[in-house]
Amino acid sequence: MTSSDDPSAPPSPSLLPRHLCRVMGLNQNYTSRSGTTYHVQVEDRGPVFDDASESWVRRVNVIAYANYGEPTARIVYGRDHDLPDVRTHSHNREVGRRVQELAAEVVGTLEEREQRQVARIQSLLRRYYETRDEAAKQEFEQENAVFPLVFARAFQELKAERTRTAEAAAAVRPPAAGLAPAPEPDDIHYPLDAALRDLVLEIERIAGELQRDIEGLRARGAADDILQSTVAKLVARARESLTQRHGTEFANRHLEMTRNSLVTAYRQVHARLARLSRP
Repeated sequence: MTSSDDPSAPPSPSLLPRHLCRVMGLNQNYTSRSGTTYHVQVEDRGPVFDDASESWVRRVNVIAYANYGEPTARIVYGRDHDLPDVRTHSHNREVGRRVQELAAEVVGTLEEREQRQVARIQSLLRRYYETRDEAAKQEFEQENAVFPLVFARAFQELKAERTRTAEAAAAVRPPAAGLAPAPEPDDIHYPLDAALRDLVLEIERIAGELQRDIEGLRARGAADDILQSTVAKLVARARESLTQRHGTEFANRHLEMTRNSLVTAYRQVHARLARLSRP
């Protein structure tokens, strides 16, 4: 904690008070290659105390809404980016530049996400053509209802592909059992409620940091099989919890319990890695 966090301490002439360590965020609209409208929001939340690492960080939050301005609008991407907590004017300028960079980076992320959606829809369409699988039909119809422009792109690209390979398509098809499964959807649900959304983002962030630290231990030969298995199961359960719809009291409590379990595991793994990293 710096002197700017302690009201009883005299202000340091070289440090800015906490409330001045925030820069203007950014809001921008964006239309994807498929024609889907997005709204990207980048917010500097200033210095915050991170419970998992038990340290102060400068947190910048990014969220993106798909189908912006329409009844089917939803948050499809969210991420917290933690920067060093340096309370100076020069660091504020650096954070301002980072806000602009993140706004540009998320556009590429959204295009990659749509490309995965296109691939998934095409896989479902192929499966339905080959097997008349009603489950596949229901899935691509749901995609069409929420993301009609992405579905249209997937359908047109698949139609063009089938035209180009008409002769190959006339050959004997492989048995249905040999069809590749559709890729998993990007189905993390980001609630519109700000407090719940922060909890989802925190779980995502801690799970990622926990995985990085366990990789660090593995690289040093210090991650035994039991630890790796425990962390893998914990992260898998966390990922699964993020695919559920939130809003009920039970679901909200489940998210809080998931977050607390991740924090406990992260602190233990991080402490072990920190001990090994000391000279």
